Amino acid sequence: MWLQYQNVRAVSMRLCESLEIDDLNLQAVPETSPLKWHLAHTTWFFETFLLKPYLARYEPFNPHFEYLFNSYYNAVGKQFPRARRHLLSRPTINEVYAYRQHVDAGMHRLLLEEATTQDINQRLILGLNHEQQHQELMLTDLKFNWALNPLHPVYSASPLPVSAPPAPLAFVESEAGLFETGCDTAATCKTLQFAFDNEGPRHQVWLDAFAVAQRLTTNGEYIEFIEDGGYENPVWWTSDGWATVQAEGWQAPLYWEKQGQDYWHFTLHGFTRVDRHAPVCHVSLYEALAFASWKGLRLCRETEWEVMAQAQPIDGHFQDISHAHPFSEAPDATSPSMQMFGDVWEWTQSAYSPYPGYRAAEGALGEYNGKFMMNQMVLRGGSVATPKDHIRATYRNFFYPKDRWQFSGIRLAHDL
Repeated sequence: MWLQYQNVRAVSMRLCESLEIDDLNLQAVPETSPLKWHLAHTTWFFETFLLKPYLARYEPFNPHFEYLFNSYYNAVGKQFPRARRHLLSRPTINEVYAYRQHVDAGMHRLLLEEATTQDINQRLILGLNHEQQHQELMLTDLKFNWALNPLHPVYSASPLPVSAPPAPLAFVESEAGLFETGCDTAATCKTLQFAFDNEGPRHQVWLDAFAVAQRLTTNGEYIEFIEDGGYENPVWWTSDGWATVQAEGWQAPLYWEKQGQDYWHFTLHGFTRVDRHAPVCHVSLYEALAFASWKGLRLCRETEWEVMAQAQPIDGHFQDISHAHPFSEAPDATSPSMQMFGDVWEWTQSAYSPYPGYRAAEGALGEYNGKFMMNQMVLRGGSVATPKDHIRATYRNFFYPKDRWQFSGIRLAHDL
């Protein structure tokens, strides 16, 4: 377990290696957080939920950090206001690094010198998955913060991969039936012997016959929607979606702008021309629904997505700074992939709500997922910013319909 802990913690540090101190305290909007805060908060998690309750004679690094780096755990205590995290010039980044080293030393003692229990191991695995979630946020938050800089900073100097032309859009069909979805035990999910509580309980769902697109929607296909007046015609949009388009002045996905006849966008590889063959990303649910309506189709329901994904290998493009943007490889006729994992989180038309029989855990850790099951929508599959060993077919991500700063994309579906 100690080696696993070390490996996950090292990734967070590695994501910051190419950055300057000035980059680590940026926060453009309340929805994002400074990378320095992510580094401290993930450390706070291990200190709060493992070292303080389980390690004898543990001395907190700084008692004030319990307030500064708590995110939303009301049972733990008050939190420093989320929108003001960028104002925390102190502690310095060096103090945050020292905080991480202090907690890592405590975790070394706990895992190698103390007798661990099942509860400790469960909290440890939760903490590691929690840090992996924040590693993804570190990349998406940095991208949003940097996108406002007219100098277009470059995070990855590697050339952005060029996508192969997509196969013609086709659909994979499923007959109507009773299906099992979700997890009951960590072993069911086969990933780090772990599943978040919102992935269960395992339960049966009746699905009418449906068909799911065998690949993701591309930039080129989305450009056709734009150029057909997609952002100008309210007929394709939900009421909330159209109101948001009007209020925000959206004319294309986040980070896009048109120069002459071409579309360009900001990426972690810098400011580049939009690759028309790559999966479209940084669209809101409103945009995904409007595009699907324009095509005469719909989005997947999350249960449909999971049923299809259960038979798919987890072989997409995941967290790797050498290609920190989604792309598509040439279709392999001998081993067809539906691109269901990696590249972009796929919006579904399913509300984020508890499965039948769901019960949040007691205490502060019960606030991890259950309290957010309201007004948000489910995304599936992971993205190019997701660690590969963090994702599985049952994983449920969730965001508000207007959110665009994640690598969020589109998979079409229809009824049969």
